[in-house]
Amino acid sequence: MPIYIYKTPIGRIGIAEKDGSVTNLYFENDELPQDIETCETPILKEAAGQLRSYLSGELQVFSIPLTPFGTDFMKQVWACLYEIPYGETVSYKEIAVKIGSPNAARAVGLANHRNPIPILIPCHRVIGTSGSLTGYRGGLKLKKQLLDMEASMF
Repeated sequence: MPIYIYKTPIGRIGIAEKDGSVTNLYFENDELPQDIETCETPILKEAAGQLRSYLSGELQVFSIPLTPFGTDFMKQVWACLYEIPYGETVSYKEIAVKIGSPNAARAVGLANHRNPIPILIPCHRVIGTSGSLTGYRGGLKLKKQLLDMEASMF
C-alpha cells in the first residue's frame, strides 16, 4: 500500500492509497501499518494538496476518491459523516437516527472513532448531544482547532 508523509500546518500527516483511492489518513502519533511502500503517487499528491487547501480555509469539500475499509455499518456511518456540511456539527444521536438506527448512538461513536480517513471524512464534526466535544483520534485540541477554523470561514 503506497503511503506518503506530508508536512502540514497541523503536523506530519500520512496518507495512504490503494488502486487510485485514498484509504487512510494517519496523524503523527498513529502507528503505521507494516505493509507500506513509501512513495508519492498522483492521488496522494492531490489528496495532500486538497488537505492543505482545506487547512488554509480555501477548500470546503474534498473531491478525491475515498475507499475506507470497514464493516457495512461503519461504511454507512462514514457515508453519513461525509454529508455533514462544512462548518456544521451533528450529534452521534442525530447520525444514528439518520441511518435508521436511533438506538445506536454508541455504535455510531465507535464507527466514528474507527474512521480511517479523518478530516477527509469529517468525523471531527460529530459532537455530544449536549454540544460537548468528545473523543477524536487526533486529540480534542485538534478537533477544536478544525471546528474553530471552519466556523471562522463564515
